[in-house]
This record gives sequence, structure tokens and C-alpha cells, in this order.
Amino acid sequence: MRTVIQRVSHASVTIDRACKSAIKKGFMVLLGIEEADTQEDADWLCKKIANLRVFDDENGVMNKSVIDIGGEILVVSQFTLMASTKKGNRPSYIRAARHETAIPLYEYFCNELSIAIGKQVATGTFGADMKVELLNDGPVTICMDTKNKE
Repeated sequence: MRTVIQRVSHASVTIDRACKSAIKKGFMVLLGIEEADTQEDADWLCKKIANLRVFDDENGVMNKSVIDIGGEILVVSQFTLMASTKKGNRPSYIRAARHETAIPLYEYFCNELSIAIGKQVATGTFGADMKVELLNDGPVTICMDTKNKE
């Protein structure tokens, strides 16, 4: 699993001109899933994201988690995170998980992250043409890949 995590002041997902989900202060998480990913990968990422200390404390130091600030999280599936650009100029998405693997793992990830932060995470719709809007706060952007846990 590969993620791009952005600290945001607000974020939203619109599908067919209708707002599907919107959050205020918290994280916008883009999630890419490959065929080899497991629930263990999702569990590891959920724990890391929930406890990631990138929000300012009273001294202006990034020392608080999304839980500490009572923030929200929006998770959007993003198969293009699994792109390979080694050959040519057209990315290959061969590593991206097929729907029958990715959808249950995406749903598991969102559910486990909701449990970890103690509130429902907002989501996009898997496979939909989504318009994502956000205000990156900082900017703070962090990438995590479960293949680089060690």
C-alpha cells in the first residue's frame, strides 16, 4: 500500500457535481493498493496515520496527532499511486490491485482507520471520476509505503 498524506485545513470530494464528502482540519489521504497488499499492511498504515505527529502544539512545534486535535480524515482510492514510469512516457499500472482485491482492502482500511481515530472517516467512491479539492496546510505532505516499513 502506498499513501500520500496531506495535512489540510479542509478537503472535499465531488462526484457528478455533488459533494460526496467534506472534512475540516485533518488529513487528506490518497491510498494506492497493489495485488500483494494485505490487511496487515492496512493495519500498519492505519496505526501510523492515526498517530502521525504533524499538527502544531501550543509552542508551534509539530507534535500532535490527528487524534490529539480532534481532526478528520478523508480517504480517496488512487490506483495511479502504483504507477511504474520505468519504461517510456506512458505509466504502467500493472502493480495496481484489481477491483476484487482492492475494494475489500480499501473498505477494511477505511473501517480500521475510523476505529483508530474514534470517528468515521470520510471517503470518495472507489473507481468513480472524482474531483478532489483541498487546502494543504503548511504545506505538509508525507508519503508512506508499506514495502518500506523497515
